[in-house]
Amino acid sequence: MASQRVTVTVTDSEGEREISLSSPNKVIWPVDSGDGITKAEYAEYVQQVSEAFLSANGHRPVSLERFRDGITGEAFFSKNPPKGTPDFVDAVDVTYNSGRSHPQLVLNRPSAIVWAVQMNTVVFHPWASLASDTDNPIELRIDLDPQPGTGIGEAIPAAHELRAVLAEAGLEAFIKTSGNRGLHVFCPIVPEWEFLTVRHAVIAAGRELERRMPEKVTTNWWKEERGERLFVDYNQANRDRTMAGAYSPRAKPNAPVSTPILWDELDDVDPTRFTVRTVPARLADVGDPWARMQDAPGRIDTLLQWWERDVENGLGELPFPPEFPKMPGEPPRVQPSKRVAENWDEDGNRVED
Repeated sequence: MASQRVTVTVTDSEGEREISLSSPNKVIWPVDSGDGITKAEYAEYVQQVSEAFLSANGHRPVSLERFRDGITGEAFFSKNPPKGTPDFVDAVDVTYNSGRSHPQLVLNRPSAIVWAVQMNTVVFHPWASLASDTDNPIELRIDLDPQPGTGIGEAIPAAHELRAVLAEAGLEAFIKTSGNRGLHVFCPIVPEWEFLTVRHAVIAAGRELERRMPEKVTTNWWKEERGERLFVDYNQANRDRTMAGAYSPRAKPNAPVSTPILWDELDDVDPTRFTVRTVPARLADVGDPWARMQDAPGRIDTLLQWWERDVENGLGELPFPPEFPKMPGEPPRVQPSKRVAENWDEDGNRVED
C-alpha cells in the first residue's frame, strides 16, 4: 500500500511552494508523556523557526543527519545533493581534507528546510563558512563538551570564563545549548583565515581557559587523560567537522533543540526545556539572541599571537581526528597508554622495524 502523503505549502521570498510530505504521521521523536512528535509536526516547526534557522545555518554548506525510521532507527549522513534534489535546494563545490572536491548541499529558503525534513533529516550540521567563500570561516566555534561525571552544571562557569577569555582577545561571544549536556560558544569573525588557522586560534583560547580552570577544563584529545573535566573540542574547528546548528533538533527523546540563549539566561539554563514544541513560542516571546551576531565580526589576531607564544614555550600542534591525513607538526596519533617512545620519531611518524 502506498504511504500516506500530504501537501505542505511553504512561503519563500520568491512566493509559495508546495512540497509533498510522505508519512506525515510517522513518529520521529518519542516523548516522555503524551504523543510523540511526528514528521508533519516537525515540518511545521522548521517553518515557524525558518528565519532564525536560516540566519544561523543558511547560505553555507550543510550536512544532513538522516533517520529513515525516526531517531530510534539507523542514522546516515547526506552531504552531496541526493538524486532528484529539487532546483530550490542549492549546492556549492567544496574541498575536503582529503583534497577531493564535490558539491555539498546549501539551504537558502524555508522550502529547502522542509524538503530536508521530507528527506528524514533530524540534525542539521552547517559549516562555519559561507557558500560564497567555503575556505574561510565566518565563525570561531568552541564546543564545551562534558565528560563522564560532568554536565551542564560544570559547563556554565566554564562558559562564563571562556567569554572573558575571548573578550580579552577582542571577540564578542554568543552562546547556545548543544541540545544535549554541553554548550557551544561562537564568535563572529571576518573571513580572512582558513580553517587550520582558525583551529589554532581555538586551541589558543582553549589553552588559556585551561590555565585558568585546570581542575575543570582540559584540551587533552585522548579520553584517558581528560578525567572529570570539560573537554574543549578544538577539532570541531576543522574543515568539514561540524556540530548541530542553532535551532536544529537533536536525535534524543523529547526532541531537544540546540538553542541560542542570552548570557544573562545562562546561570539558570535548563537545556531540556528547549524542544521542537517549545522553541517557536520562545522565539516569538524573546526573539533570536543571535539575530545581530554578524553585525560586527571580530579578528583573531590576538588569539594567533597567543598561539605563537605557546608554540615558543613548547606547546605545539595537537592531534587531529583519525580520518584526517597526517598533519605537519602533529604528535603521534596513538593514545598515551599505548605509546612506546622508540616507535615514533620527533615528527610524530611511526618508525618501522
